[in-house]
Amino acid sequence: MQTVLLVAHLIIALALIAVVLLQRSEGGALGIGGGGGGSLFSARGVGNTLTRTTAILAVAFFITSIGLTLLSTRTGGGSLFNNPTTQQNQTAPGDSSLPQLPPAGQNQNQQGGGTGSGGTGQPQVPVSQ
Repeated sequence: MQTVLLVAHLIIALALIAVVLLQRSEGGALGIGGGGGGSLFSARGVGNTLTRTTAILAVAFFITSIGLTLLSTRTGGGSLFNNPTTQQNQTAPGDSSLPQLPPAGQNQNQQGGGTGSGGTGQPQVPVSQ
């Protein structure tokens, strides 16, 4: 039932998009409005038909949206926020496979890894002139 309602919802959404694009806009962008006097619909008749069709499709869209919501809550679909996330690789807070940085007060030269900074602990950055 949910799949049938979902397919109907998608078809209604596509039809609603098409009908909205067919309507005559203020700038006349994609509208089919105009036409000569010998056409099947006058400009006013096309406008009324498209407005009425848009309203009917909008109501159908809202009804299918509410129906899908009710079906998902009754079938136990629930929400992603209801279930706590579980991590597959749970580690202790102190146990990490990532390399650890030295404490902030230690100098790299004291650890034997000199960068040629002259013992200041700051990396040398070349200055272009």
